[in-house]
Amino acid sequence: MTHGMRTDVDISPGSGGDWRDSAARYALLPLRIFLGVTFVYAGLDKLTDSAFMKDAGAGSIGDMMRTVRDSSAVPALVDLALKNPPGFGYAIALGELAVGIGTLLGLLTRLAALGGALISLSLWLTVSWASDPYYYGNDLAYLIAWLPLVLAGAPLLSLDAVLRTRRRRRTGGYR
Repeated sequence: MTHGMRTDVDISPGSGGDWRDSAARYALLPLRIFLGVTFVYAGLDKLTDSAFMKDAGAGSIGDMMRTVRDSSAVPALVDLALKNPPGFGYAIALGELAVGIGTLLGLLTRLAALGGALISLSLWLTVSWASDPYYYGNDLAYLIAWLPLVLAGAPLLSLDAVLRTRRRRRTGGYR
């Protein structure tokens, strides 16, 4: 018995179809929710941790950066962060918060996902680069998880979809 791959899946809203078509339409939603919630949580966690936003001390961004400097793939990036560790900490935290909110709302989703991928890439090349074996460091997995959202955006249950529908109605066109 052979099984063919379906290439005729219509993911447009209201297209009907069987359960596989529905699953295809909503396939990115769990990933979007997970990444959005995780990045909002990570950003808020950093912003509310009084020890994290310090230049030095237990649990500080400064001490963490000094610890990973020699084992990172791009020490120059760590050196840049060490010029102002609290400023770098706030930039990462606010970036994570913006990425998470944009992803959850589905607003400028591709741009938010690109931001999430870049944050994950920078953390992988600095903080978790020395993880051995490599799959113990989660930043690489987050980087890869962002890529489907960079490519596909949020076609359903998103502000992007609402804005796209409004544009279509105004212009009278389909796309």
